[in-house]
Amino acid sequence: MAGDVACLFCRIAAGSEPAEVVLATDDVVALLDARPVFKGHVLLVPRTHVVTLPDLPDALVVPFLTALRTLSAVAPPALGAQGTFVAMNNVVSQSVAHLHAHVVPRTKGDGLRGFFWPRTKYAPGEAAEYAARLREALADSVE
Repeated sequence: MAGDVACLFCRIAAGSEPAEVVLATDDVVALLDARPVFKGHVLLVPRTHVVTLPDLPDALVVPFLTALRTLSAVAPPALGAQGTFVAMNNVVSQSVAHLHAHVVPRTKGDGLRGFFWPRTKYAPGEAAEYAARLREALADSVE
């Protein structure tokens, strides 16, 4: 797996940087965003260092989008949400120069307006609980 040691997401994918990982396959890793819009906000990254969606190799398109679809399906029931917001930046507003898709749990009236993304924080130990709920839902989705 190609990686860039200077890249935070490559280090997380390699296991050398801590993160609340909710899904890990040979091709992708999904983790809780450290500065979530809403609790349970997940980032999906390819293990291979890819900066933008146009750079994603054809061989990773299906695994990446399949994982993204699965995450967006399991997040609402796992987190008590009504749906999800799925988004991706290419270069502009990309805080880490590694392709990542956001899966944000949504509930009607949650206050998210347009592309203004307020951020929240997890209380100590709370991120692990959210990650466990998502991991359980993901495990149930493949049974």
